[in-house]
Amino acid sequence: MSESQTPQWLKTWQDSPAAQEPPHRGGFLPGVSGNPRGRPVGSRNKKNVIADELAKEGSAVARVVMDAALAGDMQAANMVLQRLSPPLRARAEKVTFELTPDAPLHQQANQVLASVAEGAIDPETGKLLIDCIQSVAGIRAVDELEARLIALEEKSQ
Repeated sequence: MSESQTPQWLKTWQDSPAAQEPPHRGGFLPGVSGNPRGRPVGSRNKKNVIADELAKEGSAVARVVMDAALAGDMQAANMVLQRLSPPLRARAEKVTFELTPDAPLHQQANQVLASVAEGAIDPETGKLLIDCIQSVAGIRAVDELEARLIALEEKSQ
């Protein structure tokens, strides 16, 4: 706008400092708590109250479930067995096959694949072994890289 088109009130108007700041987003202003006194002393959340009530009556509930299981209630028996016996975990059987530990890693992987193809080891065990070989390859690569870096640092000094 040119000087002749500016209204008189705008010539002397200045923006207030508070209006220049961006509006605050959120429920409370920074540094001002919505609850200055804090949580009341001795107050407890609902979860802890329920847990305490269950702990008080836990042995009675366990006795009722045990009695129901002994009376033939299969759901109660299932609950008891789930708590008493640990979950079964898969265990791999020992396998014997040809593997040359001094061979390059790619040859070792090929030996594992050949053993899987022959049926000497199951595919899951073969995959596990190849994953182990791959981990060893990664470790060797890091070791070789570290040795090369040390050699370069010594050479540059």
